[in-house]
Amino acid sequence: MLKYIDSVPLSFFVIFSLFLGLAPFVPEPHLVEKIRMLLNGELEKTIDIFDLLMHATPWVLLVVKLALMFNSKKSATDSDH
Repeated sequence: MLKYIDSVPLSFFVIFSLFLGLAPFVPEPHLVEKIRMLLNGELEKTIDIFDLLMHATPWVLLVVKLALMFNSKKSATDSDH
């Protein structure tokens, strides 16, 4: 799975995060709404939990991609020494 994520361009994850991760944009992004509900202890309905997972997944994948990129640069730098 990590090899597949590593093979996908970073731009895909950025676009995926901005559009699906923040949709709908008006009145506020669902991800922001669901995180607020979670912090307030109001995230109880199954559909809301699913919605949080769906809108957070692109951001999680983006973080994994960035971590893989950082790790590969770090290991390339370490092997130079």
